[in-house]
Amino acid sequence: MTLYDYSPLPERPRLTWPDGKRVAFYVGLNIEHFLPDQPSTSIWPLDLKPDPLNHGWREYGARVGIWRTVDILDRYDVRASVLLNSDVAEHNPQIIKAGVERDWSWLAHGSTNSTLHTGYEPDDERRILTEITDTIETATGKRPKGWMGPALTETHNTPQMLSELGYRYVLDWTNDDQPYHLNVPGMLSVPYTVELNDLGIFLRGLTGPDFLQMVKDQYDVLRDESAHTGRVMALALHPFVIGQAFRAKYLDLALEYISAQPDVWMTTSDAIAEHYAAS
Repeated sequence: MTLYDYSPLPERPRLTWPDGKRVAFYVGLNIEHFLPDQPSTSIWPLDLKPDPLNHGWREYGARVGIWRTVDILDRYDVRASVLLNSDVAEHNPQIIKAGVERDWSWLAHGSTNSTLHTGYEPDDERRILTEITDTIETATGKRPKGWMGPALTETHNTPQMLSELGYRYVLDWTNDDQPYHLNVPGMLSVPYTVELNDLGIFLRGLTGPDFLQMVKDQYDVLRDESAHTGRVMALALHPFVIGQAFRAKYLDLALEYISAQPDVWMTTSDAIAEHYAAS
């Protein structure tokens, strides 16, 4: 059995969003923990132990970038959909406290982004997923409903095991502008993006003005296409990237543009999944 079936968008029933909105917009905010002695997300491919060069770049997000990002999200009343490494609960509890105060949605994102979610035997994976889920629930007060693996990784068993733990959707399969049902009872795929994603955009050498124009263009095209059926627009952010001072101003301008649009539903991935499942 394949995880999902092919479904051409023009052949689907009409998808509507609350209050007649045309584009459901959410911010996928990656709040991650990195181990200093493992390569992980790097911009200098060096085998250093410890690795202050790359680790310091990533750690900036937890120490500074997240707070700059939070101020911008607050300015436009954006509730983040947080892709949370469970190890953050131990290492950066102040970030979780700030998110709880703002009623963010919490999704599981593995334990640390220094370890991919691959290669597990079923019993080990079930134990690891349970530990991640319980840790996030204890730290945030809410049991996560959504999952995105570190670097969008899963095993063949992950969706089924997540369903058994009470999850309702995954973000790993970035192949659509609408949610869709997986061939796992009760499980959905909700759109995420590796394209409108600060990590990919800026590490390719593009600039803040490029980022702003891409956000505007993405929304404008999806709005025009959604005249007959709704679309989802995800914006993927990493505080160690977008939280740099010279980039953050363009996030501010991007959210100013999106939040001013009359056809946008400013929401969370949890709410998108819930609405789609009920419709």
